[in-house]
Amino acid sequence: MIQFQVTVTAEGGLHARPAALLVSRASQSRSTVTLAKGDKQVDGRSILSVMTLGAAQGDVLTVQVDGADEEEVAAAIKELFDKECKV
Repeated sequence: MIQFQVTVTAEGGLHARPAALLVSRASQSRSTVTLAKGDKQVDGRSILSVMTLGAAQGDVLTVQVDGADEEEVAAAIKELFDKECKV
């Protein structure tokens, strides 16, 4: 299992577009992806679950990736938050 933190940098927070990018990447993997904000944990493969986090710009999320391709998936999610989720 890999666990790391990311900061939501997208203006408007983790709204529909960046959430869809994240869920799309998580859904393509064989690993489970869990996102947490505070005490709330959600399935990273579910757009509805990710949206219910209500992650705003500047929020820090904890990401857990567990499975056969966890290293690849974790790297892809980090890249999403570093580059694409800034839009």
